[in-house]
Amino acid sequence: MPTRARRSTLAVPASNPRFIEKARGLPVDAFFLDLEDAVAPSAKADARANAVAALRGGGWGDRVRVVRVNDATTGFAHRDVIEVVEGAGADLDCLMLPKVTSPDHVVWLDVLLTQIERATGLPIGRIGIEAQIEDARGLTRIDEIAAASPRLETLVFGPGDLMASLNMKTLVVGEQPPGYTEGDAYHHVLMRILIAARARDLQAIDGPYFNVRDVTAFTRAARRSAALGFDGKWVLHPAQVEACNEVFSPAQEDYDHAELILDAYDHATRVEGRGAAMLGDEMIDEASRKMALVIAAKGRAAGLRRTKEFTPPA
Repeated sequence: MPTRARRSTLAVPASNPRFIEKARGLPVDAFFLDLEDAVAPSAKADARANAVAALRGGGWGDRVRVVRVNDATTGFAHRDVIEVVEGAGADLDCLMLPKVTSPDHVVWLDVLLTQIERATGLPIGRIGIEAQIEDARGLTRIDEIAAASPRLETLVFGPGDLMASLNMKTLVVGEQPPGYTEGDAYHHVLMRILIAARARDLQAIDGPYFNVRDVTAFTRAARRSAALGFDGKWVLHPAQVEACNEVFSPAQEDYDHAELILDAYDHATRVEGRGAAMLGDEMIDEASRKMALVIAAKGRAAGLRRTKEFTPPA
């Protein structure tokens, strides 16, 4: 099960100190300081310094602290990794690697991280990796990518670049292409990412929705991936945060029901020696327990508290 809550992941340009400061006060589960698409080539060096200062400055609470470096094929990537990890490795949870098209990209980052950790005395392997899948090549090799490193924690859908790589006829990132009226144009992509993630016990994170002030449309897109089983989604604007956290958290009633299933099944197997039991009018068994574990874990990660307690049958 996921070890870090990532219902909402806030994208923060590392070149903008004002945005960085504002991010500290937003109720997101995770954030990433972006050194890639949100930063002009001429501003990369300053953005690295900003990211290091922001991480070392603290004030992030229990949020997952991430920096998105430039992709492995660029001339910026190695300096991004070296300067950020040497400067703020103790205050960093993960590095996000964009445009991953081969497991070799993840292996490269793993090796470089290990070298820096050894040189600086940081714990070996503590810094995780988030791999962003953004084109057709990456999608076709996603199973290999998911298995490339024990540091890997998440697979992230990058919709904008992937839409471009498929020649989709749309300019709105995260929205259905014009003329596509049946089903969901992204269903295969999302399920492919999700299945590869779950096969390796990784989290699956949906990418951004660019029309930041249309919270209704954002919520619709978020519900699509949440219904499939994704763990969270990116947010680009404070207006999206509350909706995102709500969509990727179980309802209180569902959370309570999941905890009751776990208690009832535990009592049946441990106390009564039975592999199936009744919870009210509902029969539960091992499959019920597995499903309940998912909802219970999501609820606990979201900070929900039980409002119903299990009463053993007389």
